Amino acid sequence: MFGSTEAVTVDMVRLALDAASLRQQTIAHNIANVNTPGFAPARVDFEQQMGAARAALDQGQPVTAAMLGGVRPVVMRLAPSVDADRSAMLDLEVADMAQNTVHYQALVKALGKHMSIMSSAVAEGKR
Repeated sequence: MFGSTEAVTVDMVRLALDAASLRQQTIAHNIANVNTPGFAPARVDFEQQMGAARAALDQGQPVTAAMLGGVRPVVMRLAPSVDADRSAMLDLEVADMAQNTVHYQALVKALGKHMSIMSSAVAEGKR
């Protein structure tokens, strides 16, 4: 049981890091093209796909590898904004990038702590 729980935990964090990385690239692309006429900004769809895992956790059930099987971050194009205020769009994109950066850093820190705990557990068993 421990091994499968460990694998699912690492898989969930890996998926979240992949989504955050893809989101960073997508936001950067949106920022680079904010003044391009007819440009259609994009968003990354990921959190909604984690609904089954979130529901299981809310009910006190374990998350299984099968729940994560089809979960992948996906870039989705939005409708082009014709008359949008470009400075407001830029402000929103920069705010999204800052939020995503903090999220990515939190995931990396949590994964580091998780691995540190696992390392300590393994090292204690060798003494």
